[in-house]
Order: sequence, then structure tokens, then C-alpha cells
Amino acid sequence: MPDKIPLLILYKLSDEHRARLTETFELVYAPQPAERSPAIATHGARIRVVLTIGVIGLTAEEMDAMPKLELVCAMGVGYELIDVPAARARGIAVANGAGTNDDSVADHAMGLLIGIVRDIRMLDRLCRDGVWRDNIPQKPGLTGKKLGIFGFGLIGEKIARRAEAFNMQIGYHNRKPKEGSPHRYFDSLAALAEWCDVLMLATPGGPATRHAVNAAVLDALGAKGWLVNISRGSVVDTDALAAALRDRRIAGAALDVYESEPKRPESLIGLDNVLLTPHVAGSSPEATRASIERFIANAEGHFAGRGPVSPI
Repeated sequence: MPDKIPLLILYKLSDEHRARLTETFELVYAPQPAERSPAIATHGARIRVVLTIGVIGLTAEEMDAMPKLELVCAMGVGYELIDVPAARARGIAVANGAGTNDDSVADHAMGLLIGIVRDIRMLDRLCRDGVWRDNIPQKPGLTGKKLGIFGFGLIGEKIARRAEAFNMQIGYHNRKPKEGSPHRYFDSLAALAEWCDVLMLATPGGPATRHAVNAAVLDALGAKGWLVNISRGSVVDTDALAAALRDRRIAGAALDVYESEPKRPESLIGLDNVLLTPHVAGSSPEATRASIERFIANAEGHFAGRGPVSPI
């Protein structure tokens, strides 16, 4: 790629990573929602590549405003708000960063799992208030618990490997059984929820999984069950979850994602049996660096005629 190629970036990147991209690309940087439409209106006629993320995406109308667009890349594995059919109809290649942040997400998932089952947030608060252990109810351990994973892709498998270190029993629900997996397959999410002690969500977002975790699934999980979500906020019916937490129909929930993001999930804020982080599971210096390098590899493959490294 001898000439710098016009690149529209719709996601916030550090100065360091933008500098890395300027070695190859001419950047149009529009990470804020208010900057997006003006950037496309001003520069769309010459943009050849767009870098975005799944929850920000790229619409068919935006693609139409970029007649020279050849490649759309998502930083992470998710691409639910990229209009892939519209891109394909235009002959625009679409790729993602599959595999670049899996370890970061799986690490964070285990942190959330331990945090909610052991109630680390509450214990921290009580310790700061001077409360000693004799006055605190004992919290369950993880060893031997049943972990149900909804979505058994690369991230789900890495969570399972980490959970094995806790001697957890592992089951999963996918569209179909995963060949070669030693873990128990459940043909419905409700059946998985009824079996497990912890329901871990690692499935893609989008219409097919919207509100897959509803009141019925939460009731199947039961009063001694925990929910952990590191997938997409849309997978969980927030109103149903808030009601289940308030009524103690489930023991607790730990969420890195929620439907209202970037705004906080108001119906969950006042509850003491929920642990929240602001969609940071996939964010680490190592993961971001790997994602940038994957984007560059995808672009180099595309413009060299070999195709992206990780096409969708």
C-alpha cells in the first residue's frame, strides 16, 4: 500500500494507536456520535476503509455516502450493527478482530464470576466500615459449581478452560453441538439455565439473541443462581432482570454490558445483588494493540488482493 488510504475511524483510539495507523492511512477521526455525520458528509466521497466496533456499527445509508468504500472492519469480534448484507450487495469486504481480545474478555468474565458469587463488592464495603468476618454471612465458593455458557465460540471456550481450574462442571448452549467438545450440550437456553448454578452469556448480539434471557430463563436459573453477561446488553431483558433481582428470584448478576449503554442501567443501580462494569471486558492494552495490528493485517490483505485475515 504505497499511498496512504483514507480511513474513517468511528471508535475512540489513543494517540499512540492513531500514530501507528498514520503510517499507512490518512485518518478521518470521528469517535463521538456528533462528529460522525459531519465527517461522512465532508470526507465520505474519498473514504475507502472504515474502522468501527459492533455496538457502533455502520449503516447502509452511511455506506451509500461513501462511493469508494472497499472495506469495513470491526475492532473486536462483534459486528451486529454493521449492515453486512448492504456491504455485500455493494461488494464491500467486511472483517473483524476475532481472537484479539478473547483472553481479556475471558479474564474479566472470571473476575465478574468470582466477584458476584463471593460478593466481593459488599465485603469490600463492610471491611471499610470496620465490620469483621464474624458478623458477615458466609459466601459460597466456586469449586464444583455448574457453569452454563450461552455461546460457545472462542470466548466461551476460553472461559470454560479458566473455569476448569475451579473444577466447575461445564455445560453450554449453541445453535448446535460443538464437535470435539468434552462439555455437556443443552439444546435450549432454558434447559441450560435450569441445570446450572451460574449462567454465563458469551453469545453474539443482534436480533437472533435479543432478550434471549427473559423472565422464564431467569426463573429457570432460580433463587440460588447467578447471571454473568460479557456479551451484549441486548441479550438480557433488563426489566425482567431487575424484577428477578429485586424479588430475589435469582441470587445475583454481574454485567459488563447492558441495554442502556453508555448510560447506566437505572433499574439496576439501587440493587445490592448486582455487580456492574462499564463494557471494559475486552479492553486492555494487550487486546487493543492486538486489535490494531489485526485491522492493519486485514487491510493489507484486502488491498494486496489476498482478502482480509479474518473476514466475516
